Amino acid sequence: MTTQVQNPEFPEANYLYCQGASDNWLTQISPSLWFGLGAGLAIGLSVVGAAWGIFVTGSSLVGAAVRVPEIRSKNLISIIFCEAVAIYGIIMSIIFGTKEIGPCDYIGGYATFWAGIIVGFSNLLCGISVGIVGSSCALSHAMRDELFVKILIVEIFASAFGLFGVIIGVLLSSAD
Repeated sequence: MTTQVQNPEFPEANYLYCQGASDNWLTQISPSLWFGLGAGLAIGLSVVGAAWGIFVTGSSLVGAAVRVPEIRSKNLISIIFCEAVAIYGIIMSIIFGTKEIGPCDYIGGYATFWAGIIVGFSNLLCGISVGIVGSSCALSHAMRDELFVKILIVEIFASAFGLFGVIIGVLLSSAD
């Protein structure tokens, strides 16, 4: 006599258990799906992080430039740092696209999926942090000119977080 697991929060688990697929349902999903999800998440989350950072920096820059118009040209570097975050995601998707995944290459599919997750979320957080630091850079530069270089160094350190995610993503996706 077999006992059936009843889980009201996750009815799919009951179905998988009744079908005898509770132990290998991940292997029934094509590795190409994991591969595509990883590449899509890498570029999608990177672009969302860049857009968020550009929005935060741009709104503060436009607001501060009303009083002090001289800060516009110098503080465009913050927008460029945010755009670099989106470019990191595009580069990683291109790197993922050069990789060939066979119909039974589960390790390659899973590795690309998790590499995409790591790259995407690190670039999402990098874009947000660069945007917040860029916003404070624009506002402080409007108040005192000598603070621009000091906060720009903090912004460079914030943008390094995205590079770390890209490096880990490259290492993870190249592991076979």
